Amino acid sequence: MRPSSSSRHRSGSMKLAILRFFIVLAFCVLGLACGQPKGKLKGAAPKGEPRTILAVKAGDTPPVVTIQGTLIEKCPVAGCWFRIQDGDDVIKVDTKTAGFVVTDIPLQSKLTVGGKIAQEGNETILEATGLRY
Repeated sequence: MRPSSSSRHRSGSMKLAILRFFIVLAFCVLGLACGQPKGKLKGAAPKGEPRTILAVKAGDTPPVVTIQGTLIEKCPVAGCWFRIQDGDDVIKVDTKTAGFVVTDIPLQSKLTVGGKIAQEGNETILEATGLRY
């Protein structure tokens, strides 16, 4: 006995519905995976286009900035500050007011840091609000 045309139609509709479901699911998964920044976060997520340390030290940036670089030194006792390097320039980053420490982040890690530019004596520093590594 041959299936009626209505049961063939229902079967085809069901296959089409399942196919649509998997296509939508794939787009959702890809959208979620592609939209999320990679790495671990401490504090608030750094925002804005990264600036160079040279521009920060020259005063050519807004008072709140994001910088990218390599962790080259950190407080050996509490991890409450670190130095980040981009190219030949280095800046000290203070994490005390941000409420996190960097003891668990290895030296030579690539970082993106957001914070407020400040002065510590004659030195320009960054008071961190957050970082991603």
